[in-house]
Amino acid sequence: MGKDKIGNYRWTICSLLFFATTINYLDRQVLSLTWTDFIAPEFHWTNNDYGNITALFSIFYAVSMLFAGRLVDWLDTKKGFLLAIGIWSFGACLHAFCGIATSGITTGNWFVGFEEARHHIAMVDNTGMVITVSVTLFIFARFVLAIGEAGNFPAAIKATAEYFPKKDRALSTSIFNAGATVGALAAPITVPFIAKAYGWEMAFIIIGALGFVWMGFWVLIYKKPEVNPKISTAELAYIQQDVIFDKKFVANPDGIPEKGVTFTECFKYKQTWAFAFGKFMTDGVWWFFLFWTPAYLSSVYGMDSTQSALPLFLLYMITLLSIIGGWLPTYFVDKKGMDPYAGRMKSMLIFAFFPLLALLAQPLGHITYWIPVIIIGIAGAAHQAWSANIFTTVSDMFPRKAIGTITGIGGMAGGIGSFFINKGSGMLFDYSNETQMVFMGFKGIESGYFIIFSVCAVSYLIGWVVMKSLVPKYSPITDL
Repeated sequence: MGKDKIGNYRWTICSLLFFATTINYLDRQVLSLTWTDFIAPEFHWTNNDYGNITALFSIFYAVSMLFAGRLVDWLDTKKGFLLAIGIWSFGACLHAFCGIATSGITTGNWFVGFEEARHHIAMVDNTGMVITVSVTLFIFARFVLAIGEAGNFPAAIKATAEYFPKKDRALSTSIFNAGATVGALAAPITVPFIAKAYGWEMAFIIIGALGFVWMGFWVLIYKKPEVNPKISTAELAYIQQDVIFDKKFVANPDGIPEKGVTFTECFKYKQTWAFAFGKFMTDGVWWFFLFWTPAYLSSVYGMDSTQSALPLFLLYMITLLSIIGGWLPTYFVDKKGMDPYAGRMKSMLIFAFFPLLALLAQPLGHITYWIPVIIIGIAGAAHQAWSANIFTTVSDMFPRKAIGTITGIGGMAGGIGSFFINKGSGMLFDYSNETQMVFMGFKGIESGYFIIFSVCAVSYLIGWVVMKSLVPKYSPITDL
């Protein structure tokens, strides 16, 4: 049966997931691209202040992921995703009003515009109060953002499981997951220039509003495949081909949400712990690159946010190579006869070696800043390829009713790992800069970045070894 006869509507759904993920990463990037040039001078922030904000965002995201997965399983995909992006878009826009709120709290001037708020804040003698108030307000805005953004991946993975057979899920996941790269790619060539032209506040508002536009398309387009009139009989049969082999994935023709599973049930399985540990070890690496690379180019190479736009654009262009992450396991399954789990684990092992290049980022960085930019790009591509496959192990081994919950558990573990690396980075960078710390021939803040790059380099191999030890071979869950 040819692809033209089967139909391709499932890829329309995949494109929606791609754009949602793109918006997700655009929203979380605005702060990292505006804080050094625009926000920190206004509110007197240090690296540690920024590290606290990003670290707490990671914790909020982690805890929210745990419950977002459960909520998506309970509300089901359409309503769950709609609620998630509505909350995070509101949270993204909320950042813009932190300056006005800081002005109101510190000076009593509430009913002012963005420019007036900056003027009033500049007149405050007590900079400690400005720092405390502004950081607290940004933490609250990040809290709202995190609650919503936590729903993206559980809902997207669940939608992928509904619209794609197992053999295509790594490819479809890598495609929608590439939205993270595209969002990160679009951010440096848009956000700093919006902030420079219209103020940092408008950068949050304009980027945040994109989510509300996406919600309209989601309401109009998404339906379960078995009740979607756009899905042909042939395409539905293709989507549900795994039903023949796995009775746990029987279609739900009435569209009634299945009863969810409890956390206690999920934690009984080594598969849950393997997924959670893999996320714990590796999610923080991507978030470190996402949140700290603009600051790295500023601190080490003296670039402002507009000067770093081109290097960051190239960096995230390189990460688009992560699309191979979806193709490689399919090759191992189709051409080498491996089961899906074996194909994914072999692919993940290959991808785990590329981040080792991060060990060379700082030693070779004295030649030109393009070398660490390219290395970080390669490591980022490896992460996204790894991420597409580790997510797909969930839908390979767990029934649909548990996918959101398991994805949420893994997301929580990844968020905890991200908290440690972001909090630790902020503290280390301030300490190494203030004390001019020397480590392995590097001095000052460069020594701090060398240490964190080294941690990032080995995280994937450690994660892979533990995952393989816990689940050495394909073991689908059949008793949930």
